[in-house]
Amino acid sequence: MAKVKITETVLRDAHQSLIATRMSLDEMMPILPAMDKIGFHSCEVWGGATFDSCLRFLDEDPWDRLRAIRKAMPNTKLQMLFRGQNMLGYRHYADDVLKYFVEKSVANGIDIIRIFDALNDIRNLETAVASAKKEGAHAQIAISYTLGEVFTDEYYVDYAKRIESIGADSICIKDMAALLTPYETERLVKKIKANVKIPVQLHTHYTSGLASMCLLKGIEAGADIIDTAMSPLALGTSHAPTESMVAALQGTEYDTGLDLVALTEIRDYFMTLREKYIKNGLLDPKMLATDANALIYQVPGGMLSNLLSQLKQAGKEDQLTEVLKEVPRVRKDAGFPPLVTPTSQIVGTQAVFNVIMGERYKTVTKEFKGLVRGEYGKTPVEIDPDFQKKICKDEKPITCRPADLLEPELEKLKAECAEWIEQEEDVLSYAQFPKVAPKFFEKRRDKKYGIDSKHSDTQKKVMPV
Repeated sequence: MAKVKITETVLRDAHQSLIATRMSLDEMMPILPAMDKIGFHSCEVWGGATFDSCLRFLDEDPWDRLRAIRKAMPNTKLQMLFRGQNMLGYRHYADDVLKYFVEKSVANGIDIIRIFDALNDIRNLETAVASAKKEGAHAQIAISYTLGEVFTDEYYVDYAKRIESIGADSICIKDMAALLTPYETERLVKKIKANVKIPVQLHTHYTSGLASMCLLKGIEAGADIIDTAMSPLALGTSHAPTESMVAALQGTEYDTGLDLVALTEIRDYFMTLREKYIKNGLLDPKMLATDANALIYQVPGGMLSNLLSQLKQAGKEDQLTEVLKEVPRVRKDAGFPPLVTPTSQIVGTQAVFNVIMGERYKTVTKEFKGLVRGEYGKTPVEIDPDFQKKICKDEKPITCRPADLLEPELEKLKAECAEWIEQEEDVLSYAQFPKVAPKFFEKRRDKKYGIDSKHSDTQKKVMPV
């Protein structure tokens, strides 16, 4: 067994999980040169919700962030999370936009693109994988791990084989809801490793308190790479602590080769940030608590809090138990989608409606109808045609890859946001967040020309584009 490699998530998933992706570039910059010397397999720095958060809350250009990190970390592979045909947005995009996004991501510094699809529909991943490889990036496909009667080890092995067959460079078992248990991890990794030749990476969260044990059993079963987070932003809904895993493997055949003393400097820096986040209310200590309810209800922690919030708004919070019983029934009706963004919200909201209306599917959300119709792709189990007809009425089900129905849209998007363009990448920011990006572009322009946008509409009209 070769040394185990580590992907450090503190610059992306760790703070997305704990403080809603609010770590700014200014907060990252001082520690990046020290992180660059550690020898991580990669650092996850981009994708996921970082793009949205930069534009919406931090007044940062996500492309500037990527370029700055690339410059400060010349020796470390930079990694991003990519939602298949959704890219970083919440709808399917035409292939020309997706290809352009991948091209610009790699040109600005991304080395590894971790691509996943909420339904594990491989058709929604093919264009992204081909594009990543064309641009010379490492294309990793993540399996959205979930539980349910159809999600056997055989299901995952079959999916892993298909992942390898479409040209992915590696596979990640992505347990975003912390549903893995140590011995299941061992079994699953062994079976996948026995059936594919490409490296296998393991990603799990600490929510249910099992992450370190799962990583250890996964490593013993042959996992090549693990995701961890520097300890000040580890645990709770985040990941297993980097330093703890490095220490656990020291002196064994799995030794990471990373220096614990060198990691201490990085820990100290993030500990100061952690204290700042607790003080300013960004980090709620409750987020660091263990919550084994994920294993009982088999729904992600975020989904559980969403359900409770929806019920509270309707004054029906006493019906949470009924809703939790309804979720698996709705999920079965909808073809057993894995409960990840956006399917967790779609299934959860429909279950709430079914319970509070007192009649199942009396009210059907637009998103649930879209899921049943096939707008998000092929579900793991075929949906009963009678149920499909009941939900979709006369609308014809979509059986092809949903993006095949989309016309090229890059030129149209460029025309729509022409007045804001200051760099080629701006069209991609606009494509994903058409309501949020223009507000950011306006602030950026005002800053550039020293304009107070509240008082100078006339001035703005004559400023150069």
